[in-house]
Amino acid sequence: MNVYNILVINPGSTSTKIAVYQDEKPMFERSIEHSPKDLESFEKIMDQLEYREKVILDVLKNEGYSLQDFNAIACRGGLIGPVESGTYVVDEAMVEALRNSKVEHASNLAGLIGYSLARKLGITAYITDPVSVDEMDDVARISGMKEIERKSFSHALNIKAVARKAELELGKKYTDMNLVIAHLGGGISIAALEHGRIVDVNGANDEGPFSPERSGELPVGDVVKVAYSGKYSKRELKKRYVGKGGLVAYLGTNDLRKAMKMAETDTDAMLVVRAMAYQIAKGIAEMWTVLNGNVDAIVLTGGMSLNSKFVEMIKSYVPNLALILVIAGAYEMEALALGALRVLRGEEEAKTIEIVER
Repeated sequence: MNVYNILVINPGSTSTKIAVYQDEKPMFERSIEHSPKDLESFEKIMDQLEYREKVILDVLKNEGYSLQDFNAIACRGGLIGPVESGTYVVDEAMVEALRNSKVEHASNLAGLIGYSLARKLGITAYITDPVSVDEMDDVARISGMKEIERKSFSHALNIKAVARKAELELGKKYTDMNLVIAHLGGGISIAALEHGRIVDVNGANDEGPFSPERSGELPVGDVVKVAYSGKYSKRELKKRYVGKGGLVAYLGTNDLRKAMKMAETDTDAMLVVRAMAYQIAKGIAEMWTVLNGNVDAIVLTGGMSLNSKFVEMIKSYVPNLALILVIAGAYEMEALALGALRVLRGEEEAKTIEIVER
């Protein structure tokens, strides 16, 4: 059997994660931090493309890797419009979609960097399960306001990866099961998976529970009052619900560990932490209902699921809905590598994008 070496690229707002996988085995992983000084000269995220590519190449060289070592490049998927789940070839159409994405986000850089490197080497770059994976049922799109449609933006990459890991625990293919998967990180996505398809999920930026740094759903009437109060610009208000909401707003930290420590001696802090667990549990029950209560397991994942005390808080609200599995942590780098590997081995056919406007 051939051995495949895969370079994984995952840019964030202030860092770039890279990894090298040999088949399923991680050989090297690094998170490269970018200082505000390094980034302040770039007006837009897209302007950082050459800078980030050079940083990646420098780190690989220092670690003794040559680009010629790689059979494929696996990239974090950007916000490219609604697409099916799966692994996609980064081609000219994908590059065009990434460059013209309506949402400016660091993840859009991954495919562009991967395409640039892969083209020089005559290999292929792929993305797997981008944030904009959209498998929602039509009934889930109705918002209650005709001009606004609910959209599918979620931690699809980790959700799908964890669904595959649940197969080992439950002894069935994830495509033969119904699962409620709660990704609990800086943002929260709670998804209903019906035979592997994400038929409904809260928008991680503006729906569902509040999270360490996001406000979650808010009373719309009061939001309108705040928006027209004259106290905040559009940019400032958006920052209050994405970045400075949730635990940051109440407790001044986006670190659950610090919040849990505060809660040991501060009843107000305990109330806020418990409220987050309470809202997560409500979101889980909501998705359980979407699946008509026919749920093989509820799966808790993401960084916050590493905190056993917080996990027990969530469990206390939903003890009887279904079996609860904890697959703690995030598996994005692994999921990207394995997505490319499945294509290289012929176990999965790579897709090409066909963007559908919604």
